[in-house]
Amino acid sequence: MPITATVTSNLTVVETLDGNRPFAADAKARVTHDVLNTSASLTSGSSPPGTKVAAFQKALAAGAGTIDLTALVGTNGLAVDGTGLRVQAVKVRNPATNANPITLSKGAANGYNGFGADFSLALAPGAHALLVPNDAGSDVGGANKNLDLAGTGTQALDVQVVLG
Repeated sequence: MPITATVTSNLTVVETLDGNRPFAADAKARVTHDVLNTSASLTSGSSPPGTKVAAFQKALAAGAGTIDLTALVGTNGLAVDGTGLRVQAVKVRNPATNANPITLSKGAANGYNGFGADFSLALAPGAHALLVPNDAGSDVGGANKNLDLAGTGTQALDVQVVLG
């Protein structure tokens, strides 16, 4: 099933210059910071490619969990196997209703290397992150497939993954 993934990361800040500058009261005395904004469309023909998607909520058991990139949950509960593909984008969100942070990291066993050897990201309740590794890391497979989750109790993490 073909997909088109639009991966957009924006942080635009408009700064109004202070009163110590000539004409600072003028509406034109503003600086817009947007040079780091990015957008890309991933399809089967793009570089990097986007060919599969999985979107799910991963619940922890006793404060721990593992995201296995060879056994993801797709639309309507269908299985998504990332074997032979690379993670092209991941959006994770710790729901604001969770009481504690959740940490996403390279798996202790068969850890996925696409985000680096020492990858670890702590998300406070309500926090979210977009990871775009730009075709880095090896293909997903038996020894390169797991991301670990650490938190509290049965909290859950919202996850969306694009593979290609």
